[in-house]
Amino acid sequence: VDCDVVQADGGTRTAAVTGSSVALACAVRRLQADNQLGKNILRDFLAAVSVGIVEGEPVLDLCYLEDAAADVDMNIVMTGAGQFVEIQGTAESAPFDFGQMEQMLDLARRGIAHLILKQKEALGTDACP
Repeated sequence: VDCDVVQADGGTRTAAVTGSSVALACAVRRLQADNQLGKNILRDFLAAVSVGIVEGEPVLDLCYLEDAAADVDMNIVMTGAGQFVEIQGTAESAPFDFGQMEQMLDLARRGIAHLILKQKEALGTDACP
């Protein structure tokens, strides 16, 4: 799936992952409706968020200014079942400790759960796409 984010204030990679997941689910549904695909091949929903530490505080979905000022910047991708697909993080200007990482991962988990709920609403289903 190729994805272009045409308007953003940061978080383009995570927006691309989250949007592409919905686009893929729509494509699979279309193939099934056209009898070109027998069963649903998708295992779960998938979404991504950015998190970071800005002025000592964990922040979800960093905008451009927050991203530029962040001490730590992470991108997290998770499934609807809460499993990690990717954890990518960098100490931009200051190292971070395990407790801060736990805070960011918890914030990411809650943000991704919200995005997956929105994906389900957009697709009109509670089941796996």
